[in-house]
Amino acid sequence: MALLDGFLDYIQREQRLADNTVEAYRSDLAEFFGFLRGHLEAEPGMRAFSELQARDIRAFLAQRRRDGLADASIARLLSSIKSFYRWLDRAHGVENPEIAFLTGPKRGQRLPRPVSETAAKDMLDQAEIIQEEPWIAARDVAALSLMYGAGLRISETLDLAGDIKTAPPRLRIKGKGGKVRIVPIIPAVQQAIKEYAALCPYALNPRTPLFYGARGKRLQAPILRKQVQILRGALGLTETATPHALRHSFATHLLAHGADLRAIQTLLGHASLSTTQVYTGVEAGHLRKVHASAHPRG
Repeated sequence: MALLDGFLDYIQREQRLADNTVEAYRSDLAEFFGFLRGHLEAEPGMRAFSELQARDIRAFLAQRRRDGLADASIARLLSSIKSFYRWLDRAHGVENPEIAFLTGPKRGQRLPRPVSETAAKDMLDQAEIIQEEPWIAARDVAALSLMYGAGLRISETLDLAGDIKTAPPRLRIKGKGGKVRIVPIIPAVQQAIKEYAALCPYALNPRTPLFYGARGKRLQAPILRKQVQILRGALGLTETATPHALRHSFATHLLAHGADLRAIQTLLGHASLSTTQVYTGVEAGHLRKVHASAHPRG
């Protein structure tokens, strides 16, 4: 275990990794060393590590998968092994080209979890009072209202031109890949836009952005994300309460109140219904029920 101790000492003293990270490496590599003792019928040393084949690593990962480890944990194990090998190369000149070509399981897309209906309302209410500057408070409320009330992405929200200050009942939104969709704007969101437009100290017309930063330039996404971070801190919400989570909440709350999946797909601008199913967290069983209840021969 001298090699393992040397690696752990290196990442703790020289890389200054956090104690819990070092412990995670210790756990992963202790399992790997234990597997190799049985696999090689000997204590693994530098020669063994230099001659280890990719299939040996795959055998270890396959065993851990049979033990019930999820893809994310398998990917972490492989990452730990590769880090150990990089240290072996730097510290002891032990090279093993096969290790570099090993790939772990692809991690599934991590979607933002929606905030509750109460939390979404609280975020909008808090945005109105947490800012000392009235027009900035109104700006934040209007921007967040568009994400939660119309399902806009943060980029789509900040790309809006100032001529919508009249808050029309629907907007033409150009989304990902240049895909255009028409989004209805509910009265509460219309009112939020009008209140912001009335207070905004900068020009609002077709050639200007709708949302300005404090210094009179186009509002940037990091600023709005920072505002949401302040809001969730004030409300005691988790880190998953992000601007994009409000768009996610728009979809899930509509679905919870009986909205049709195809309509939600259109509102979100998804090319495929399967994307909407995954995005809104709809289980396959629920989708089958919707299909069965709506189909003429269901």
